[in-house]
Amino acid sequence: MAKKPKKAAVEGEEGEAPTGSKKKLIIIAAVAVLALGGGGVFFMKKSAAHSQAAAEVKAPIVFLDVREMTINLSNEAGQDKARFAKIKVALELKDAKVEQEVKPLMPRIEDTFQVYLRELRASDLAGSAGLYRLREELLRRVNLAIHPARAEAVLFKDVVVQ
Repeated sequence: MAKKPKKAAVEGEEGEAPTGSKKKLIIIAAVAVLALGGGGVFFMKKSAAHSQAAAEVKAPIVFLDVREMTINLSNEAGQDKARFAKIKVALELKDAKVEQEVKPLMPRIEDTFQVYLRELRASDLAGSAGLYRLREELLRRVNLAIHPARAEAVLFKDVVVQ
């Protein structure tokens, strides 16, 4: 009979051990969550400070106007009436340094545009899909003409097809 009380004492210790380990687990988990949360806030603050510093260093975007061009479009099959397009675009450049590289090359850019645009028909410029294709092709040709400098985009200021 003496053995039974010892088992009860042992069972009581086992019953206390899980509650004690649960408390320890909860405390460790809380500390871990606080540490991760605090670390996350620290990294977020550091990232925000870094992005502000990058914004201050980043040079403003420059827009360079290309002179307005009026072009005879190619006639479509069975068409006798001449069609014209009037196009005015601006080049989006990364910064003023690139602008200084591109300005002396403007005659080359205008020539490239003229040669390409003369081959277009009015139907090539129809709708937003036509203008999108035109923008992509003009950007490709500009970047070839001004290499190693690079234009970020070609922006339409005015497009009239008549």
